[in-house]
Amino acid sequence: MKRFLSRIAVALAVAAGTVSLAQAQSEPTIKLGYAKCAHCTPLTLVPEYAKGAKVEAIGFNTGNDVLTALLSKSIDVAQVTYLHYATALDKGFDVVAISGQVEGGSQIVIQNDLPVAENDWAGLKALIAKYKAEGKPFRVAASRGNAQDIHMRGAFAKQGIDVNKDVQFINIPNPSDHIQALRRGEVELICTVEPFATQIVQAKAAKLFTYPYDQAAGNLTNLMLTRSDVVAANAKGLEVTVKAIVDIDNKIAADKPLWVSVITKVTGLDKAIAEGAINNLVPDYKMYRKEAVAIATMMKELKYITNDVSGLVEKNMDYRFLEAATGKPKTELGY
Repeated sequence: MKRFLSRIAVALAVAAGTVSLAQAQSEPTIKLGYAKCAHCTPLTLVPEYAKGAKVEAIGFNTGNDVLTALLSKSIDVAQVTYLHYATALDKGFDVVAISGQVEGGSQIVIQNDLPVAENDWAGLKALIAKYKAEGKPFRVAASRGNAQDIHMRGAFAKQGIDVNKDVQFINIPNPSDHIQALRRGEVELICTVEPFATQIVQAKAAKLFTYPYDQAAGNLTNLMLTRSDVVAANAKGLEVTVKAIVDIDNKIAADKPLWVSVITKVTGLDKAIAEGAINNLVPDYKMYRKEAVAIATMMKELKYITNDVSGLVEKNMDYRFLEAATGKPKTELGY
């Protein structure tokens, strides 16, 4: 009898293991790419929050790198920006927007010794004019292709400053290099991203000039993209991933210490910097259709893109995953 019961126990254990293995193998898999900024770091939690799919979160230095990985099919889901979305559509690439993630995170900082106060646009314009009169370039920088770049360009344009004529634009691709560019005196002004913006100000490498949200893009920043082939072949994986993003957004909105700990872990920056950074960030999983069109229009006007992609911007925003994750209609999710 003991042998019989032992054989049954072994058989049940093997059967349970076989079922677990089959379940694991049947779970969809998703490779998710994110940039190493304060907005994006909560995405490292997606593998933990994704119930019903196996998600691998992969860090990249910049949003441009993430977009490249998506287009080359190295990853399935990309955390980029509304700017990347419009740029990809302008170039004819296959991208589909499936959710928001975190907004804000932009700061314009200026050299400490320049005689311009916070939000003093008249003073900045006068200083730029003075540099031009003296035959000196007024050098402004950003990581070309990210949200901070378009936030700066839009804010400048609204104030009558032409980035292509009045100042000299310098591209510094990796935001973590911005602080050293300021310290070496290579630029007068930078529009950078959190948490590096807060790091710069706290380290007194530069001073805050403004938060550049007074333009068509507002504070819209992060957007989650995939491709149409992933939508067709792995809708379940996308649904689980978006649900995890929604749950994480709700969690970090209520639990700031968790967000701070994630930022410090991913970036290696101090707790004080992370705490300062999240004051300029807003968890928001919605996708804003009208504002996305306005961003695309502004980018066309600024000659950042060559085609009118406003129709594609609307067409390629797929709300079904947000609707499934939240139980809300798209009319309540930014449509």
